[in-house]
Amino acid sequence: MKKILTLFAFVGLIAFTSCEGPEGPPGLPGPEAEVYQVSGVSFTSANDYNPIIPLNPTILSADMVLLYRQSGTDNGAPVWKLTPELYYLTDGTLDFGYNYNFTLRDVSIYMDGFDLGNVLSTFRLNQTFRIVIIPGYLTGLGKSVNKSNFSDYNEVVKRYNINETKIKSIKL
Repeated sequence: MKKILTLFAFVGLIAFTSCEGPEGPPGLPGPEAEVYQVSGVSFTSANDYNPIIPLNPTILSADMVLLYRQSGTDNGAPVWKLTPELYYLTDGTLDFGYNYNFTLRDVSIYMDGFDLGNVLSTFRLNQTFRIVIIPGYLTGLGKSVNKSNFSDYNEVVKRYNINETKIKSIKL
């Protein structure tokens, strides 16, 4: 009797595990990583060295926001530096730096330092930034074995399949 029950259990296990229903319809595509470029950003006493960049669409609470400043060019291609970006005096103390924070509707880019009015105008005026918004589900909430190197803009573009022809421009 035990052998018959074992046989029925085994046959039942095989029958139920081999059952498969029809495949359901594909789901809607999730949001993709987006890049916004804002040019002509100036840090002055009039804006308290803290320009606010409005964004549309709304940033979701699980999204990752990265900010890159164009620090120059290399053979005609822009060179992007991840913020925070800090510059030090020869004695090792902080001279100035760029940093940011964000809300659900804007990004606040600000300069830190002790004498921001005397920072060279090439670092304060007409700066270009790229704001990268990566949806939370794409980042795997930090559980990925192959972590991204966020300091390398080009690696982020590659990793999150960002189409650079679709970069949105923000006018100030």
